[in-house]
Amino acid sequence: MSNYIIEQLDQIDPVRCPCGDTRRAFLTPDNTTVSQHLVDIAADARAHYHKKITETYFILEGTGQLELDGELIDVKPGMGILIKPFCRHRAIGDLRVLVTVIPPHDPTDEWFD
Repeated sequence: MSNYIIEQLDQIDPVRCPCGDTRRAFLTPDNTTVSQHLVDIAADARAHYHKKITETYFILEGTGQLELDGELIDVKPGMGILIKPFCRHRAIGDLRVLVTVIPPHDPTDEWFD
């Protein structure tokens, strides 16, 4: 077994998520460390939070805002944002975001108010 994993994110089939369309990488049973998601933000992105997951958003393309615990923050390419557990968040705008998820994505850890 290798000590590394290589994924081509732009070739992974997208799935719908609260933020838009995401391409999720490194979701294997033996990886308990981190997953990475290439997300195209949708106009109907929903505010949500996680109880266990920490996320970092890195803005790749576009401009818009992140709503973080009710506060709107302007974002642009090159910005990184650390989102801790229990922070209610959503992205707004025409954005492509690289999201790093620690520990890896767990579909049961998406919460809505």
